[in-house]
Amino acid sequence: MAARDHAIATLTATELRAAINSGRALLSRLPRRSQRTQTQKKASEVIVHLTADAVWRFFRRHAVPMYRELTREGTQSLRVDALLWAAADRWPNILPTRAELAAESERMQADKDGLEIHQGLFISQIMANAQTGHHLIRSMLRPRVESLALLPEFIAAGYVDLGTAHVELRGEAGHVTICNEKYLNSEDDTVVGPLEIATDLTLLHPEVKIGVLRGSAVSHPKYQGQRVFSSGINLTRIYQGKQSYLSFLFRSMGLHNKLYRGVLVDDEPDRLDTPIEEPERTLEKLWIAAVDKFAIGGGCQLLLVVDYVIAEAGSYFNLPARKEGFLPGAANLRLSRFVGERLAREAILFDRKFYADTPEGRLIANEVVPTDEMDLAVSRCIARAVGSGMVSPGANRKAIRQQTEPLEAFRNYLTTYAFEQAFLHLSDQLIVNLERDWNARQRKL
Repeated sequence: MAARDHAIATLTATELRAAINSGRALLSRLPRRSQRTQTQKKASEVIVHLTADAVWRFFRRHAVPMYRELTREGTQSLRVDALLWAAADRWPNILPTRAELAAESERMQADKDGLEIHQGLFISQIMANAQTGHHLIRSMLRPRVESLALLPEFIAAGYVDLGTAHVELRGEAGHVTICNEKYLNSEDDTVVGPLEIATDLTLLHPEVKIGVLRGSAVSHPKYQGQRVFSSGINLTRIYQGKQSYLSFLFRSMGLHNKLYRGVLVDDEPDRLDTPIEEPERTLEKLWIAAVDKFAIGGGCQLLLVVDYVIAEAGSYFNLPARKEGFLPGAANLRLSRFVGERLAREAILFDRKFYADTPEGRLIANEVVPTDEMDLAVSRCIARAVGSGMVSPGANRKAIRQQTEPLEAFRNYLTTYAFEQAFLHLSDQLIVNLERDWNARQRKL
């Protein structure tokens, strides 16, 4: 066994590529994954997992040196997608290219054989190293290129429409609205990017002192014309193979972490040997979440990274990801700080709902108000925060995080998250769960 492990660990890229191609050739001789017999499924799972194990051991030796090379020893910040595409150019057939994933996205999720798994293995190994892990987290905290391009327009007009999200300046508050109305403001591939840009713009605008996050009125027949905060990830998109693994990383490392930690501005240079013990140097602001109807899944995760939650009476929060078949972002790291570990385990492992009006719900919601008082409650909260002079909100947030979630704790969590989510995203059990609990066969995009 030791000799075998050593042989796998010392594979060259050429040898690993040959092994991967052999495995894919065997898979191509089988029917599509959803049409395979049980024996064929077991055989294909062995091929995928043996290949993944070899790739994992290869990355254990080579991922960090590749990261150092691609980032020019940390002097260049690459977002996680740019990093993966650059690494795929150097390691074809080991990491998938954009073109390969675009072609695979034409398949239903049940028919995919796991190209994205290798992306998760690579990012997990980058996170497992303190220097490269911290560097990649900081890279994802930098404003997006699109955000910097749109900032002058936002400053001049006070409003930017990003399609599935928009941001508006009202007084000293930046109001960010989720606008995925057809899908109950779900947080999917079409939303995460625009919502991160809107967050960037709020954080970067020199006159904005506080951000407000809220869902728009939706067009869904059940809630026609009513505001909804978020229904979480779009399960229909996942089932139909349209939701990328990368979107999970964008949410956790980009959007959610910027709400929690702010943005790292360009005059903060970076390098691999930046001391991890130093205070975080981000530009951050207070955030309010206004929850109408429900905050499900990714919507509930958003509540764990803002500073104040105002919930509509009768609304609820929950994290059904376990029932669906994957990890609920960084909620496993954060929820227990609010409700305690026992209730967090119940919520994540047993689909516990938290109704805003209950004592347990009030562990997440700061304030619960009637539907017709939501706007007033938001205005009142903004006035309390801004009217007090906003003395050192960023400094206080940073000081709180030193106890609750230092950057090193987040890096360690991402090491596990990137690895496990890659396998769960492409598991047979995910498909079974979506068909059983979501009636996914009958739903259309």
